[in-house]
Amino acid sequence: MSSDVEPKLVKSAKPIPRFIIYVGVLLVVFLLGFVPMWLKARATTATLAKTDQQLGLARMQNNLASAVIDARRGNYEPSRQAVSQFFTSLRAEIDKGDASSLTPAQRLSMQPLLSGRDEIITLLARSDPASADRLSELYLAYRNNLNG
Repeated sequence: MSSDVEPKLVKSAKPIPRFIIYVGVLLVVFLLGFVPMWLKARATTATLAKTDQQLGLARMQNNLASAVIDARRGNYEPSRQAVSQFFTSLRAEIDKGDASSLTPAQRLSMQPLLSGRDEIITLLARSDPASADRLSELYLAYRNNLNG
């Protein structure tokens, strides 16, 4: 009564090829390395944008301070160029609207500073010593408006 019964292999559902498993594992490992670096890059980008805004404001203040110093020393042409750069930068910053480095209250308080632009540049072009006093007043007003 011996029967020669050979065991039959039963095939289950198609097995997942090893290649797909390797690709899945590789994808998980890639994401584990990518996601933290992406988050860090995002945070660094935000910090860079804020620093860039502060640098723009500092450059404007530096241009104005240079104009004051040059006018006090009698160097009216470099002073005129510096104050012209200041007014150009200030106008551009105000025109940015909500993307500006300035708060809405600061933008409103800076508007009157632009009204004396032509007069100050004309005084400097004429090498008028009174321009130094006007620039000093402008610098103090800018700094007060910037600091709130």
